[in-house]
Amino acid sequence: MLSGFMSRLLKSSGAVGTATLISRVLGFARESVYASFMGVGLVSDAFFYALTIPNLFRRLLGEGALTAAFIPVFKEKEKNEGEAAMWHASNAILSGLVVVCAALVVVAMVTLTVLVEWVPMEQKHELILRLLRVMFPYVGLACLAAVFIGILNARGQFFLPALGAATLNVVMIASVFWLAPRFGIFQNQQVFGLAWGLLIAGAVQAVVQWPSLRRQGFRYRWVNPFTDPTVRVVVRRMGPATLGVAAYQFNVVLTQTIAVDTADSIVSSFNYAVRLMELPQGVVGVSLATYLLTELSGLAVEKKFPEFRKSLQEGLLQLIFINALATGLLLVLAEPMIRLLFEYRSFKPEATELCTVALRCLAPGLIAFSMNNILARAFYALGDTKTPMRISVVCLGINLILGVILIPMLKQAGMGIANTLSAVTNTVLLGYALRRALPKMSFADLIPNGLSVAGAGLLASLVAWAGHVAWESHLGHTTVAMRVGAVFLPMVFATAVYGGAAWYLGLPQVQELVALVSRRRSKPSAS
Repeated sequence: MLSGFMSRLLKSSGAVGTATLISRVLGFARESVYASFMGVGLVSDAFFYALTIPNLFRRLLGEGALTAAFIPVFKEKEKNEGEAAMWHASNAILSGLVVVCAALVVVAMVTLTVLVEWVPMEQKHELILRLLRVMFPYVGLACLAAVFIGILNARGQFFLPALGAATLNVVMIASVFWLAPRFGIFQNQQVFGLAWGLLIAGAVQAVVQWPSLRRQGFRYRWVNPFTDPTVRVVVRRMGPATLGVAAYQFNVVLTQTIAVDTADSIVSSFNYAVRLMELPQGVVGVSLATYLLTELSGLAVEKKFPEFRKSLQEGLLQLIFINALATGLLLVLAEPMIRLLFEYRSFKPEATELCTVALRCLAPGLIAFSMNNILARAFYALGDTKTPMRISVVCLGINLILGVILIPMLKQAGMGIANTLSAVTNTVLLGYALRRALPKMSFADLIPNGLSVAGAGLLASLVAWAGHVAWESHLGHTTVAMRVGAVFLPMVFATAVYGGAAWYLGLPQVQELVALVSRRRSKPSAS
């Protein structure tokens, strides 16, 4: 029997997942265009490293820590005090965000200008700082968009807010073709067109959320954030959540700081591998986490802890089921995927080899990366932001130590291994802490289910590997059509085998998906 929650979860997270999938496809198109334009090397390393800094602050102030702390408060206001108090709280948070981001951008721009204009440095470091000076105002735009999306999610709107990221990717793709050529004839000049394109894209992503907010009844009014009690509550919760949600981004920044001074091409090749990881992680992990934060927050407010535990466990089961297949496919088909997506013009076969190594070291951590999103949000729904923060600090230290040791020796592979091991550690510690917070919370059902999923995933991976070997031996990859076939034919066969094995093993995840589809098909005939 399909549970009411699972039906809502699949439909709601499916809406986010569909929009995210569209965005990720466009994101791959963007990365493919970037790869063709820059390849891997000094310029691409400088661009991607500079981009990690505004992305870090975006996570700290926007889509990670702030929304994780704000949405439970938003839901409490809606339930206990009504819509007027809810919208007042939203205005207070937005007013505070505008003040903080404006101050941060001004300080950053002044500091960067002083460094660039008066401090002697290497060419790569100067290019990084000049690019960062253009990109940094994106922090404010991205944070506004993240809060808009969080408000809409809390109001039950998932598809259109998630689709907003697609507009960002369209603008960034256009910047390569329209803006970059206007900045000069050399690559280190044209790359500034991409930086300005990021700013325009951030503004567009924020603006496209506005009509949906207006339809929900939101009207912006300035509220003094320094005296508002809601802001104090959110800031108090947000402090620990800053590290809890942004742990992965911290890991990326720290390890890339080591990598950018180790050798050229490490940062950019690792970046392309991360983008491939983000497809299943974004479509499944982030989509489920987005839905579950709202769902679990509501259950926690109403003290419905049995339903809270059940909802969390069902979400984890679905995540493991879908991402187990994705993990196997990323490991086996890493090289043909990267070749299909990126190997054009400036992106040479040597770059494909570098990215393949990085992706194969990252892929084993996919389930852990995605579970961390969900487990951390379970704590936030309970109003506990300190526990994930403490755990993330430990894992951040582990990742940094591993990075210092492994990156100089293994380069891209070292970055991947460090991130994977720290993510797995994070998952284990979050699970242990959650069991202590909710003594009746049991992960026992995940073990037999996980073993069955692992068996089905191993079989599917062997099928994908056999298909890949057969395709390469008989057809190769000399044309785009052959590259497409080298990826999708083994993938289709492997997915079919995975679904069949899961059905044969009686996994509830696939049975629930089939039941949901069957019920949808039966509705017209029933009427």
